[in-house]
Amino acid sequence: MTLDSFHARLSSYRESTLAGLMSAVPQREPQRYLYAPVMSYLSRTGKSIRPALCLATCQAFGGDPSDALASATAIEMLHNAFLVHDDVEDDSELRRGLPTLHAEHGVPIAINAGDMLTALSVRILRQNLPVLGPTLTQRVYDEFEHMMQESLEGQAMELGWVRDNRRDITEEDYLRMVLKKTCWYSFIHPCRIGALIGTRDGVDLDRFNRFGYYLGTAFQVQDDLLNLTGDEQRYGKEIGGDLLEGKRTLMLIHLLRQLDTQEAARVATYLGQPRALRSMRDTRWILDLMRLRGSLEHARKVTRQLAGAALYEFTQAFRDVPDSDEKRFLNQVISYMVSRDL
Repeated sequence: MTLDSFHARLSSYRESTLAGLMSAVPQREPQRYLYAPVMSYLSRTGKSIRPALCLATCQAFGGDPSDALASATAIEMLHNAFLVHDDVEDDSELRRGLPTLHAEHGVPIAINAGDMLTALSVRILRQNLPVLGPTLTQRVYDEFEHMMQESLEGQAMELGWVRDNRRDITEEDYLRMVLKKTCWYSFIHPCRIGALIGTRDGVDLDRFNRFGYYLGTAFQVQDDLLNLTGDEQRYGKEIGGDLLEGKRTLMLIHLLRQLDTQEAARVATYLGQPRALRSMRDTRWILDLMRLRGSLEHARKVTRQLAGAALYEFTQAFRDVPDSDEKRFLNQVISYMVSRDL
C-alpha cells in the first residue's frame, strides 16, 4: 500500500467516524454551555487511529465495517472525553493546535463537557443492539468497560507520580503505566473489538494483546519525544509541555539516573514546584541535559526496538488473515505511528 493510499484510507475512516460523532450530540439546550463546546471540540479532528484500527480489523477478519461503526465511534468519543479531562489535570494550554477546552471555556464547563462526552460514548454503544444482537453487544460492552478501567488506572498512576514528586520510577514502572493508560484503549481494544464483531466472537481476542502493547508503547514514547523536540504548529500541542507538567517520561526517568548531586537537587526542586512556577529557563536546561546525557537517543532506540517487536507480533496476531487492503493498512500503521512528525 502506497503512503497516499494509506492516508486516503485513514481519511475515509476518519470521515465515517466524524459523522457518527456529530450526529450523537443532542440538538437541545443548553447549547452555549454544553453542546456547542462539545460540537466545537469534536470538530477538531485528530488522526482517528483508534476507530481506524477497529474498522480495519473488523474488515480484515471478513466482517462488514458498518457493523463496527458504532463501536469505533464510541471509542473515539471516549478518547475525546479523556483528552478534555487530561488537559484539565495537566493544565495544558493547546490541543490540536487550538486552546484547550478549559482554556477557552473555563475548568468547570470543560469538566462537564468531558463528562458528557463519556456519557455519549456509552449511549452510542446502544446502537449495537439491533445490529449485533444482545449477546455480542454485551461482549463489546465488556471490552469497552475494561478499556475504560485500565485507562483510568494508568492515568491515576501518572497523576500520582507527579503529585508525590516521585523520582524513583523505573522504566518498568513507566512501561506498566503506558500499557494501562495508552495501549489498552488506543490499540489493544480497538483491534479486539473489531475482530470480535468481524468474526462474531470467533477468535481468541488475546492474540492482539502483545501487538497492541508494543505498538502502543512505541507510539507513546514517540509522542513523548515529539513533545520535547517537535514543531509546535505541526504537533498541535505545546512543545515541552510534558516537562512543564512534570510527567515521568522515559527520557526523564533515564536522565534522573545520570545526574550528579547538584543537578539532581535542581531537577527535584523543579519537579516539586507547581507548573506555574516552573520556568522556561529551567525547562530548557533539563532538555539540554537530556540531549547531553543521551536520554533522547535512548528513547529513540527504545522506540525502534518496540516497533520491531510490533512488526513481529503483527504477523502473529494476523497470521491466519488473508491478504487484503485492510491487512496492509494495519501493517502500515506501525511505521506511521513511529515515524510520524505530527
